[in-house]
Amino acid sequence: MILSCILGIILTSQPINSPDHLVITKNGIHVTTIKQEDFSYPYTDLPIIDSKKYNQFLDNLDKQFSIKPENAIINSNGEIVAEKIGLQIHRQAFTEQLYAYFFSHQSGKLEIPMLSVYPKVDSELLSDIRSMRIGRYVTSFNPGNKTRSNNIDLATKAINNYVIFPGETFSFNKVVGKRTASKGYLKAPVIIRGEFSEDIGGGICQVSSTLFNAVDSAGLKILQRFSHTRKVPYIPPGRDATVSWYGPDFVFKNTYKEPVLIRAKTLGHILVINLYSSELLEYQPKKVPNVLY
Repeated sequence: MILSCILGIILTSQPINSPDHLVITKNGIHVTTIKQEDFSYPYTDLPIIDSKKYNQFLDNLDKQFSIKPENAIINSNGEIVAEKIGLQIHRQAFTEQLYAYFFSHQSGKLEIPMLSVYPKVDSELLSDIRSMRIGRYVTSFNPGNKTRSNNIDLATKAINNYVIFPGETFSFNKVVGKRTASKGYLKAPVIIRGEFSEDIGGGICQVSSTLFNAVDSAGLKILQRFSHTRKVPYIPPGRDATVSWYGPDFVFKNTYKEPVLIRAKTLGHILVINLYSSELLEYQPKKVPNVLY
């Protein structure tokens, strides 16, 4: 009788139908196969997930199947190109289904649940903020200097179509990103500690300086802005904004109640940056000195 009771306790403590595996699928196609012990802490039969291992697993699935949303943009012809909705793994739903299998001790299949991810900037928003120009600045550069012109063009494209929402800050370094050869940036003249030198991304300070003056003319709040240690030829004295990845940044804040759109482009030897917003915007423009106009 005692032996029967002991055996009964041992048997009932073991999971019935313990799962051999759980097949993970995407659109019905096999992705991977996992077992409970892949994520469980050792020496326990409880379905307690090791969060570090589990999050690494989800991160890998995200890299495979998530699609980043794309903002609507205005192309070179002035036409609005519609936004694209993205996808990401619905982590909560995935985790709940995973636990359900682990608790029920069943083998089976789990289709990866996905969530739609909507971009911040859609066609409707762009159409509302593209009509009224609130700031503008123009500078010129030597198109014969191919490396410098290349860098100016890349940085200009990086800030073009960027929208700053009310209360948001814009960081030139964050938006443009690190200037590297892998991104297409080339060595060109730069000013380092008051001396001319060459470095990857030389010339982009003309973009940040042109942007600073456009932003200042729109009456937006400047948070960070540093001048070069010597005069530069493309901007009036004291109106430049030097930037470097490990050093100075140009940062401003949208203090208005409407989003602000940056439109930037190069035309031959001319760099043009315009700022736009809604016709409902009440703003305070500011007069700034310009080299060309």
